[in-house]
Amino acid sequence: MHLCIIFLGAFELITDESRAGSCLWITNRRGLEYWPTPAEEAKYTVRSSSSSRNDMISFQAPLGFQLPHNFKKLVVHTLSFHFRDSTHIISAPLKLPLESDQVLLKVIYAGVNAGDVNFSAGRYFQGTKEEISSLLPFDAGFEAVGIIAAIGDSIRNLKVGTPAALMSFGCYAEFVKVPSKHILPIPRPDPEIVALLTSGLTASVALEKVGQMKSGQVVLVTAAAGGTGQFAVQLAKLAGNKVVATCGGKEKARLLKELGVDRVIDYKAEDVKTALKEFPKGVDIVYESVGGNMFDLCLDALAIRGRLIVIGLISQYKGKNGWTPLNYPRLEKLLSKSQNVSGFVLVQYGHLWKEHLLRLFHLYSSGKLKVVIDQKRFSGLHSVADAVEYLHSGKSTGKVAVCIDPSFEHQMAKL
Repeated sequence: MHLCIIFLGAFELITDESRAGSCLWITNRRGLEYWPTPAEEAKYTVRSSSSSRNDMISFQAPLGFQLPHNFKKLVVHTLSFHFRDSTHIISAPLKLPLESDQVLLKVIYAGVNAGDVNFSAGRYFQGTKEEISSLLPFDAGFEAVGIIAAIGDSIRNLKVGTPAALMSFGCYAEFVKVPSKHILPIPRPDPEIVALLTSGLTASVALEKVGQMKSGQVVLVTAAAGGTGQFAVQLAKLAGNKVVATCGGKEKARLLKELGVDRVIDYKAEDVKTALKEFPKGVDIVYESVGGNMFDLCLDALAIRGRLIVIGLISQYKGKNGWTPLNYPRLEKLLSKSQNVSGFVLVQYGHLWKEHLLRLFHLYSSGKLKVVIDQKRFSGLHSVADAVEYLHSGKSTGKVAVCIDPSFEHQMAKL
């Protein structure tokens, strides 16, 4: 009799994914019993504050799929700033079971970033070119949202079928396996949430920690209609500042006005240097991601004790030799006006991600923060290179995202 019960219990554990990570107790009095029970699970579940609970939307994915033996991912096989030439799709085994603290995320959307071309060139790794080349092939992609497909047996605060976000290398893939500490619970696995990750967090953390943003200041944002610029202008405005923004084109200028920008400078229609003379005392904070000549113009427009935050140098990423360092022999100007120029890389502020992500969720869910997703559709891993090139074409508006699994997207759209 006991052997039959054990067999039935083991069979149920294997076939029922909701029992992943559970223990099975068999007693004469209660028969089959799974641990943790719902009451026990409630004791150990990590809960957010009351305000963040209100922001989280209850969502359970339609998990009608079997985990495959293999999955596809995009890898960098040779170092180059030409993303398409340096990457290709491979099939890799999906090794199970997971280690006790691992999570398997089924990727639904992946975010596209300007830095993808620097990553494929190996510029984010330390060492000589030979040392970096020895790491090849390595997985590409910085950020994704999806569904938790499996969890290790020691994990109690995450469940299979719930949505989650990830900011880690290797997100251009159908599945990603990571330690549970890298998983960020989210309301839904939507492209808007992808935009809040690298792009939204960069704006939020950089303006607060590096820009030391307060109210009553003048804030200049370059490439303001892009993935991260859209958040920088809104957060600066919400903080009570006068916002100046640069962009290229009438449609982008119209969007920025809708987002509340006080002075939009369309560099295709007017001279940026002349427009910035409208602020004779200068601007207090510059959120700069273009580089080159735009950097020089911003530095000239910086006020006494002003802060210029270098988010990126996108104008230099796609040159003949990619990102080539330039010399800026202008230290005397910084000294004479007590100005500060600081670089910002989000990965070095990981301890602030959850705090700032909760803030962004709250602003978005309450309608105070808009999220703009570019309307051009990219579906499947094979379209990632197209999406990267589209972002660098200067034609994109808002966040560019790739739907890794269009079929799953259609299922969720019906919910």
